[in-house]
Amino acid sequence: MAAGAPRVFVSHLAGVPVFDPTGDQVGRVRDLVAMLRVGGRPPRLLGLVVEVLSRRRIFLPMTRVTGIESGQVITTGVVNMRRFEQRPTERLVLGEFLDRRVRLVETGEEVTVLDVSVSQLPARRDWEIDKYFVRKGKGGALRRKGETLTVEWSAVSGFSLEEHGQGTESLVATFEQLRPTDVANALHHLSPKRRAEVAAALDDDRLADVLEELPEDDQVEIIGKLQEERAADVLEAMDPDDAADLLSELPEEDKERLLTLMRPDDAADVRRLMSYEERTAGGLMTTEPIILRPDATVADALSRVRQADLSPALAAQVYVCRSPDETPTGKYLGTVHFQRLLRDPPYALVSSIVDSDLVPLAPDTPLPTVTSYLAAYNLVSVPVVDESGSLLGAVTVDDVLDHLLPEDWRETDFHGEEDVARGR
Repeated sequence: MAAGAPRVFVSHLAGVPVFDPTGDQVGRVRDLVAMLRVGGRPPRLLGLVVEVLSRRRIFLPMTRVTGIESGQVITTGVVNMRRFEQRPTERLVLGEFLDRRVRLVETGEEVTVLDVSVSQLPARRDWEIDKYFVRKGKGGALRRKGETLTVEWSAVSGFSLEEHGQGTESLVATFEQLRPTDVANALHHLSPKRRAEVAAALDDDRLADVLEELPEDDQVEIIGKLQEERAADVLEAMDPDDAADLLSELPEEDKERLLTLMRPDDAADVRRLMSYEERTAGGLMTTEPIILRPDATVADALSRVRQADLSPALAAQVYVCRSPDETPTGKYLGTVHFQRLLRDPPYALVSSIVDSDLVPLAPDTPLPTVTSYLAAYNLVSVPVVDESGSLLGAVTVDDVLDHLLPEDWRETDFHGEEDVARGR
């Protein structure tokens, strides 16, 4: 959030325009979507309900919001146009929070919520609801005569989920404190019915992260119980290589149907990955490494590396290629490792510091050779290039480890039950 605007009241967001980075209007904010949490923790703000020009209401995740200021919302420009449907764990802030009767914890006095404020957590991309503006009194015709005050979220009762009688909402809220791999571990040991209920309640990005950590049988079971459009949304949110692995386990008819429902660009990446043998560089690679053109600067590279949704392995280097700068790219020129970026001035061009000594791998390179290559050169990622010299993607060390470990390694409890229950 911009300096000087550490907090925004949601009433000021109702109806404000939403713009993409080029200044084109996407739509207008109609509501905000939040998820309640256990233990009196402030609700997490998941995203915005935006009405686009066709009057369709869509969901815009807060991870796609780059700025809220001066009566406008700025997005990354990537918007999913599927119609918004509220899920069981979600609450509409304008529709369900405002005018709600709650009680002050200290006095037990009943108050009416007039407005709610949201703020972005320091050094994070997460947003949460932290305060609300309330009016004392019983409401009704005389409600405007009561005293008004702004209080912390913890100062009232009537919103947060209860710890006892845990249903799906409480379980999902508890899982929010865990890493995706720990959520996957917990899901694996639930009954199929319970597993499907929890999966249906998770938001798309969270479910995508969790699916990537589950055994294949669980992945197939969960994706098969989702509505097809929802399943396509989740596959789009997964890393392309993981989505390709999951789709490869489905019957041919189901696979083609889901690919047809996915965005064309996402589906094209997944289809390309599925065309390679599984235990080769092409079958292991991701199609979304950091790619820069030769005239990009060190500052440009560092800004890309800082993106919070990148894995450490992908953020460890950038790949320099001629246009186009999406896979398959123009001619691959070489790699710039993160440590080199830290040593050179921000204005230096990446083309002047590129490492072109290491020979990239061909997509048909077998897994043992990929493993030896990473070990020999102490790398966490290696580029994959076709015969014409275009970068196809990159194989990361975590993908290699997935294929070197025993097939059932994801089904092994490497955390104690007590640690998982406490979110450690």
